[in-house]
Amino acid sequence: MKKYLAEFLGTFTLVLFGCGAAVLAGDRIGSLGIALAFGFAFTAMAYGIGSLSGCHLNPAVSLGMYTAGRMTGKDLGSYIIAQLLGAIAGAAVLLLIATGQLGGYDLAARGLGQNGWGDNYGGEYNIAAAIVFEFIASLLFVIVFLGATQAGVPTELAGVAIGIALTGFYLVGLPLTGASLNPARSLGPAIFAGGRAISQLWLFLVVPSIAGIVSGWLYRSGILAKEHVRPRVTEVPEQQPMT
Repeated sequence: MKKYLAEFLGTFTLVLFGCGAAVLAGDRIGSLGIALAFGFAFTAMAYGIGSLSGCHLNPAVSLGMYTAGRMTGKDLGSYIIAQLLGAIAGAAVLLLIATGQLGGYDLAARGLGQNGWGDNYGGEYNIAAAIVFEFIASLLFVIVFLGATQAGVPTELAGVAIGIALTGFYLVGLPLTGASLNPARSLGPAIFAGGRAISQLWLFLVVPSIAGIVSGWLYRSGILAKEHVRPRVTEVPEQQPMT
């Protein structure tokens, strides 16, 4: 259970402090601060729980790991459940904190860091732009994750590399979709924001997941793998821990 608890806590942290930066301090720190909050939160948890679970914190990453042959179906299902529950818990705590503001907090007007697109959201990009960005950014993010943690590659700085990549993708994606790249990160805030966030949630569940599967296939097929060796699936994700 340690690895599942680690995924729960890691995703909880990512949502609470990443989305929290947008909700509680976004008007002061701007897009750069929000992107750094997500990147720093991931990097911190990579070194905190990476040796236990590999620090996926993202169903798209877990799908990539499974497709690449680095984890079992049992672990895949349990990881995703832990990540989704962690994201929901993180969003719930964030809402509790936000509503403690003495002047009151208008959830309908200010949101909870949820993703979206279209009129009155970010830079008002259409659905095509949202799909293209989320697919490409998620694909590249999972590629970075798989490459930085594959066997035979020094992983001491894997957490830093992945955190930097996440920050960069968020800098570009925040005005487009709020930058998801992660179905769990999108689900948690959307559940509490409701309305439009729920109606648009499908894109942020489906597109990053497909991108994760494609990334995993690129490694399993040997196209991007360091060495084209058929992976051995074990109960624990076959990857070097981030230390």
